[in-house]
Amino acid sequence: MSISLFSNESPIIWKDEEKQQELKEALYAVKQKFGQQYPLRIAGEKIFTEDQLISYNPASFNEVIGFVSKAGKKNIDEAMDNARSTFAYWNLLTSQERARYLLKAAALMRRRKMEWIAWQIYEAGKNWEEADGEIMEAIDFLEMYARKAMELDQGETLFAEPGMENVLQYKPLGVGAIISPWNFPLAIVTGMTVAAIVTGNVVLLKPSSLTPVIAAKFVELMEEAGVPQGVIQFVPGNAAEIGDYMVGHKDVNFISFTGSKEAGLQIDEIAHRGLSEQRWMKRVVAEMGGKNGIIVDEFADLHAAVDGVIISAFGYQGQKCSACSRVIVHEKVYDRFIEQLVRKAKRLRVGSGEHNNDIGPVINNKAFDKVRNYIEIGKQEGRLVLGGESDRQQGYYVHPTIFTEVNPQARIMQEEIFGPVLAVCQVKDFYEGINVYNNTAYGLTGSVYSNKREHLAFAREHMECGNLFFNGKCTGAVVGMQPFGGYYMSGSGSKTGVKEYLLNFVLTKTISENY
Repeated sequence: MSISLFSNESPIIWKDEEKQQELKEALYAVKQKFGQQYPLRIAGEKIFTEDQLISYNPASFNEVIGFVSKAGKKNIDEAMDNARSTFAYWNLLTSQERARYLLKAAALMRRRKMEWIAWQIYEAGKNWEEADGEIMEAIDFLEMYARKAMELDQGETLFAEPGMENVLQYKPLGVGAIISPWNFPLAIVTGMTVAAIVTGNVVLLKPSSLTPVIAAKFVELMEEAGVPQGVIQFVPGNAAEIGDYMVGHKDVNFISFTGSKEAGLQIDEIAHRGLSEQRWMKRVVAEMGGKNGIIVDEFADLHAAVDGVIISAFGYQGQKCSACSRVIVHEKVYDRFIEQLVRKAKRLRVGSGEHNNDIGPVINNKAFDKVRNYIEIGKQEGRLVLGGESDRQQGYYVHPTIFTEVNPQARIMQEEIFGPVLAVCQVKDFYEGINVYNNTAYGLTGSVYSNKREHLAFAREHMECGNLFFNGKCTGAVVGMQPFGGYYMSGSGSKTGVKEYLLNFVLTKTISENY
């Protein structure tokens, strides 16, 4: 099988009027599909249940995107039984054979990019650029993991003495539970799922109950690409109802999770309780969010820093685990930075992603109330210099909000908010800024704006985060270029978008032969 070298998917140039027209047609076509029913998929069968998840458009919450059947514990047991039997033959295929399905899926997704963007806009509340970026990432995961899995198939030749051959092989773990988030309902669903199946595992996929239609569409795509029945069992439902049950199930070998810190810690605890009839220790691969910061040094290009902070803080309404929610600014440039930041942030347009506004809705009413509550906390902890307004007449809109003069120990500097709320504090020197940055429970992304090499070198060694950017935004890590993932309360430290991520889903076996 001849395969070209990996290259990242290119973004759509939205200035092209033909592309704009294509998207408008896709938006219209997708809207005609609102309100459809989506089944569970277990053992290759479509199962419709009376109990359903209802997916709403966060930009216009009277619109129903679709109705998705909910799995119960009985469905999970059926899916587990079928997954075990499917694994018996799926794991015997070569990675090259399994990779073909991923490459075909990438081609299908690429051809229908506008349709996928439309689903993202309606169900996840993204604008054109954010939706396109997510589709690009999903395609990159398919292309990257297909190629890297074939490298794993070759194993590793080890050192040996004369008359002895030593080889290391990789073997799949078995059955996995994929528990995915709503904020990247296609890219993360794709990456988590295909990394597991291309290495020979089979999975039960439980997407977020807030964006289940996109996940259902993903499963349809993988079936169209030819993935055999039973390799992906689609079991959407409420976390409280089936999530813990899946994680604690005796037949689950691993759990791949992306979501909140609280949910991740609960999953880790349940997974490691152990059962008397269980032969293995469950492996947990978790990515849990962050409280990411950007340091603006006295030697920074302030225009570049302002641009980077605005994109990092307010892109997709601050609903990325990598989003910047705190800025740490040197006292010598603090006033100038604040003035430029507020002036530029005032230009951001709030409204539906369908019309490509800068700031769309937060995902649902619960998120809306949580963000508003943090804004009230911020009014007590800092000085409100921009925003604070919200609108829930038709969608869940929160305006970009900036607080200055915030103490580094304040709640809005320490707790993950997941909304367009930014806290800014002042430090006397660069080294104090590093200490302030490190003083959280998280360790996901960070950025430094400085043109002083000595400071960048210090940050390289002392900033505690999985993804560090110099003179650039702290969001938008690219597959193959910036392997993504953090540690501490940000997760288990696994990095997506590289071959090493696939090692989370395999066992290693060494074979020594004397001759």
